[in-house]
Amino acid sequence: MHGRQRSADSGTTHLSSLAVRALALAGLAAFFVSFDSAVLVLALPAIAADFHTAVPDIDRLGSALALGTLAGLPIAMQADRVGRRRLLILSVAGFSLANLASAWSPSLGWLAASRVVAVCFETVAAGTATALVIEEVAPGQRGMAVAAITVAAGAGTGLTTLLYPLLAPNWRALYLIGGTGLAGAVVLAALLRESRAWTASVAEGPPRLPLRVLLEPPWGRRLAVVAASAALGALLYQPAGLLSALFGSRQLGLSPALISAVMVVSGLASVPAFLAGGRLSDRLGRRRLGAALGVLTALATAAAFAGGRPAYWAGNVVWSVLASASVPVLGAWYGELFPTRARATSEAVASVAGALGGAAGFQLVAALQPWLGLGHSLAVPAAAALVASGLLLLLPETRGQALSP
Repeated sequence: MHGRQRSADSGTTHLSSLAVRALALAGLAAFFVSFDSAVLVLALPAIAADFHTAVPDIDRLGSALALGTLAGLPIAMQADRVGRRRLLILSVAGFSLANLASAWSPSLGWLAASRVVAVCFETVAAGTATALVIEEVAPGQRGMAVAAITVAAGAGTGLTTLLYPLLAPNWRALYLIGGTGLAGAVVLAALLRESRAWTASVAEGPPRLPLRVLLEPPWGRRLAVVAASAALGALLYQPAGLLSALFGSRQLGLSPALISAVMVVSGLASVPAFLAGGRLSDRLGRRRLGAALGVLTALATAAAFAGGRPAYWAGNVVWSVLASASVPVLGAWYGELFPTRARATSEAVASVAGALGGAAGFQLVAALQPWLGLGHSLAVPAAAALVASGLLLLLPETRGQALSP
């Protein structure tokens, strides 16, 4: 194996200057991704009011966003062929431009189209940033490294949450602010270096079609399990995440300030959870911890929509904490499960599976809502999320293992 690959996978206990730089810049990309994606969640009641939109139309908007994730797959594949650096710069610039288009939306259709473009590039950016970080740190630090960029992503969500009550109901201003991601893309272009692991894998042979690599054993079976788990989990988490503020506003009568307060408290409680999840996964392993956190997260999410204001508050906070703890566990695990020459593509395939599951989840909620009400309709798919967590036990443990080229 080439020397650069060994240095990236060495068991040192400290981060090199190159790894610190990669972490910081990947965190910058994650910050803008999360700032962007949080806007629609928080501002959905105001957007619905502006465009006089009913719940079924909002469900269709949520389903339409899956198109963006699907479009992101062929772009993400290029990160395995031409490198992480170019794709990360391109994707941050892409969703920042889509933010500016969103700010000028004259109709819900325009907004939906611009958000599809944004989701496309957000999917690429998130997967590429995770792959980059996993490849730049030592095996015993991957969970904490993913936790670090997840904290940066949480800061983006937190900033959106703090700004929206000051700007509400002017949701367009948030998308204008999101356009400053263009400056972030300039910083990435100036400072980001290519992944050493990816460079080493290219040096070992000519690039192959990433999807073809992923169909070979043992990657094909692993990818099928990851995709199935992502799809089943998204039946619950995508509708719940997007419609949470709408449920709090319309069903519970909460003001934008109170809804933001729920998210602020949840976000603050989640910061130590990111780090705890990363540390525990580096010490105890990914497999059992990931499955256990998945089960608990599904139950907490369902509880958030099964009662009144106290259940909404408590459920959201516990849901956020548990989900946050699981992010570095699953992020490091999924990155380690697949080879470097197809890692970004595997991230994108999981995202596509999640998008398809989410689209089905939105349609399920739309079908159940007239009979069960919005809250119980959002809680029902928790059964699928429990199955998704169980599927994770079919995957091997990877903690501490060298990355496959």
